[in-house]
Amino acid sequence: MTGLDTAAMVGFGGMICIIAAYAYLTWNEAPNPFLLHGTNLLGAALLTVSLLVHTNWPSLVLEGFWASIAIYGLVKAARERKSPSHLREGDR
Repeated sequence: MTGLDTAAMVGFGGMICIIAAYAYLTWNEAPNPFLLHGTNLLGAALLTVSLLVHTNWPSLVLEGFWASIAIYGLVKAARERKSPSHLREGDR
């Protein structure tokens, strides 16, 4: 199949999310981890949808790792938000 079908357009949306998250991380001194990891997770999910239609196994596996790291980052950020500031690692 050639051309830009719906799956390819969804994949482009995922690509834009991941590039935007990387630019956000690079250009901000104190990036919001929820915005950063949430955008990465959305990008990985959208690219995964595209890759399920246009299968490329190495890229599909990469998106699995990308999503896993983003989920870990979101969980870590949520835990740090809930913990008292005197117990956070960076405040010691």
